[in-house]
Amino acid sequence: MSSDVRLVLCGDEGVGKSSIITSFIKETFVPNLQPVLPPVSIPAEFLSVANSMTMTIVDTSSQPQDRQSLNREIRRANVILLVYSDHYTSERVTLFWLPYFRSLGVNVPVVLCANKCDLLLDMDSAEVILDEMIPIMEEFKEIESCIRTSAMEHYNVNQAIYLCQKAVVYPIAPLFDSKEQSLKAPAKAALQRIFFLCDRDQDGFLNDKEMNDLQQKCFDKTLDPFDLQEMKSIIDKADSGTVTEEGISQAGFLALNKIFALKGRHETTWSILRSFHYTDSLSLSDKFLYPRFDVPQSSSVELSPIGYRFFVDLFLIFDKDNDGGLNSVELNALFAPTPGIPTSWVKSQFPRTTICNEEGYVTLQGWLAQWSMTTFHDHKTTLAYLAWLGFEGSDKGSTTDALKITRPRRRRNTRPRVGKVDRNVFSCYVLGAHDSGKSAMLDRFLNRPFYPLYVPTIKPRIAVNSVETQGGKQCYMILEELGELEPAVLDNPAKLNECDVICYVYDSSNPDSFQHIVELRSKYKQLDRLPVVFAALKADLDKQQQRSDMQPDAYTRDIGLSTPIHVSSIWMPTMAELFVLLAEAAQNPSTATPVLEPEQKESPVVPIAIALGSITALVGAVAWMVRSGAVREMS
Repeated sequence: MSSDVRLVLCGDEGVGKSSIITSFIKETFVPNLQPVLPPVSIPAEFLSVANSMTMTIVDTSSQPQDRQSLNREIRRANVILLVYSDHYTSERVTLFWLPYFRSLGVNVPVVLCANKCDLLLDMDSAEVILDEMIPIMEEFKEIESCIRTSAMEHYNVNQAIYLCQKAVVYPIAPLFDSKEQSLKAPAKAALQRIFFLCDRDQDGFLNDKEMNDLQQKCFDKTLDPFDLQEMKSIIDKADSGTVTEEGISQAGFLALNKIFALKGRHETTWSILRSFHYTDSLSLSDKFLYPRFDVPQSSSVELSPIGYRFFVDLFLIFDKDNDGGLNSVELNALFAPTPGIPTSWVKSQFPRTTICNEEGYVTLQGWLAQWSMTTFHDHKTTLAYLAWLGFEGSDKGSTTDALKITRPRRRRNTRPRVGKVDRNVFSCYVLGAHDSGKSAMLDRFLNRPFYPLYVPTIKPRIAVNSVETQGGKQCYMILEELGELEPAVLDNPAKLNECDVICYVYDSSNPDSFQHIVELRSKYKQLDRLPVVFAALKADLDKQQQRSDMQPDAYTRDIGLSTPIHVSSIWMPTMAELFVLLAEAAQNPSTATPVLEPEQKESPVVPIAIALGSITALVGAVAWMVRSGAVREMS
């Protein structure tokens, strides 16, 4: 919405447009005005609607020679005050002015104003509105409201300007269908989401405390108990059965906002909507969904403690059957105020990506792991869902309170001399030959049973779970099997920059398996800048001599790393040991990065030669000084 409301007064000559403007500004009638007043800017503090907006009031002429100027002003208007004052100008409202606005293609609210009502003192205001104005409003839906004024008596002039402000700041058109006498679908959807977020205990009703919390959030004041009971009576009268001992149902909440619209109090509904960051188009503000959150290059994003607490609370609220898992019904209920389960989750076949119970329902551990991975890969998605799900930071802070930025990663061409990495989420690419056991490794990472049948991985696969290292610290590991996208990912510097550790795996029972790793490292030299762990899978089978220039143990020692860990997918304790090794390699990159250039030790011959040279030079200097002094004495 613009920070300036542009109000344009239109109508036939002599209806009192200029007099209304001067009466509003000077609060008294001013005779003998010039035909058209210049535009007047009104500061926000002098306006009735508290929205920090200024208003520009524009007078116009209906003379044919001024038609081009009139068209320009109408197209620039945010709201139009259409003025008439007698039977003839009243007829012109429907025969000329309103069709004329439509012909210009403008779509702004119109306030209909019957001026000079001081000349018709014998006519009842309500009767005039009922007989003259209501039929026009029913025919032309762009008319927001109507009012009778007298510029001479300064009667209802301020109210007319207020209605124009209100028509812009609190438009009725997006909320209410006057023909159907019902809330419009987008307004219903927005209010249903607000009800959902305010229903903290998710029992389907807003109890007295929840209603008070809503009142406090939207209007910064508590709701008087008498007013609350009166509100409940009005709702129940309008829609019986929507108010019970438990509180106000969703249908009752919608009925309440319909009553606001019918009584012209739709600014109350707008106050509620805007407190929940809705725009005039009834969509959530982009600034609310995607607040500014600058992440330095090579840094990553994780959930903060209050972010984890928020997702823990969500899980506990929606696990209605208390079975420790979210089934499809509970997940759908949880994601009701959002566009649905995140697209990235659907593409990766969630909940197959994380920890589930025996029934296949995501557990709390898996739920937190999934959000940790989402935040790591695409923190903007997490920010948007925090907004949709109703996260509120401390003291009404931003959704960014739920996130934190890690220190940048350090990549070097030699083994980095850096200490432990202070992060909680790490990415690991699992690389190896076909049928080396990568998929089985990911299955075991998620505590899924081992299946001996080999199925080639074509699409990338991902798995995320928590790992507790030997120091007792818990972190989250994201294991990725790249499938057919492996060459593209390994050639992409941005993708490699997201990776914290490489797990090279080979089938210890297949003599041709290890050579694939040798060729991979030779082809993609950039991989050697990352910490790595070598793993010999299928250790339950007979170990085979590898057909390679160097055997795995000698190969890893040659690059300054530990020998491969021998594990089997059917021996879970060994797999758990591998996952801990991966986490520790990511946390301590200096212990697991290949040594590309052996550190050269300084030869002792060099400093000795330097010392001898210095001594020789010193002796020579002293001898020269002595000789020079002897020559001077002889002379």
